[in-house]
Amino acid sequence: MNERNPDIPGWLSPAAAVAGALAEGEPVLALESTVIAHGLPRPRNLEVALELEERTRLVGCTPATIAVIGGKPTVGLDRAQLAAIATGGVAKLSTRELPLARARRIDGATTVAATARLAAECGIRVFATGGIGGVHRGLPPDVSADLLELRESALVVTCAGAKSILDLPATRELLESLGVLVLGWRTDRFPAFYTSDSGIGVDARVESAEEVAEIWRAHRELERPGAILLCVPIPEEHSLDPALVEGAIEGAMRTALSRGVTGKALTPFLLNALADSTSGATLEANVALLRNNVDVGARVAVKIAESDGR
Repeated sequence: MNERNPDIPGWLSPAAAVAGALAEGEPVLALESTVIAHGLPRPRNLEVALELEERTRLVGCTPATIAVIGGKPTVGLDRAQLAAIATGGVAKLSTRELPLARARRIDGATTVAATARLAAECGIRVFATGGIGGVHRGLPPDVSADLLELRESALVVTCAGAKSILDLPATRELLESLGVLVLGWRTDRFPAFYTSDSGIGVDARVESAEEVAEIWRAHRELERPGAILLCVPIPEEHSLDPALVEGAIEGAMRTALSRGVTGKALTPFLLNALADSTSGATLEANVALLRNNVDVGARVAVKIAESDGR
């Protein structure tokens, strides 16, 4: 049991502002830390992390960036902790590595899967990220733990679909097999991260944060397990040419193969390679979609908190 909030497990270390907001039924938005440590270059990563937290506050929502600090799963980093994660050299932690990080008292950035798990354990209802992991292209088969965690953790995950470097049809199919409800924010199409339309459908289109809150409420009333995936297309003015993106991905994949880059090192490698080959265009698109996802996620968190309070 947590002294600040008896509903939060004692092994979690929430910031006072986060614990207080949750205890009062106020909106909280979870944010991941892997994008800070491994997804964006320094010093841009810390600037973006601070900006995303401020955008969350402007909507009337408490930000909770999540990471592991000294072995403690920490929900709501302070500025010094954000800066430490942004400095680099910290571990990349999915759910399976959380016990190792705790036992060895290390610092680590949490992936979508680990962030979702820790946020849900705290009772946070909404988590905003860039793009989820999924089924990687090619062989041998490589499936992100993000997808499996979406089946387990009860919250709304706001994202720009799955990362373009993945096999999107296979990822979408697996989401369906896992029973994850996929909503499109003002779209009928599953977004493709850097572009707004993968050509693949979603389960249902939603037009407002109020509508998402209603679906979430029904999800919980029916005691459905797992998450709802809310897919928000990248703003049109920041969407990249699909042919440009696909060409850059194919080149990056060939380079990764030639260098033997695999496992959890693959995604950061590919994202960096894409930024280099597109003269930073994919980096700017990534930042734009992060801002957009956080704006939508914070509004959804506010509406869910209002609905829970009725």
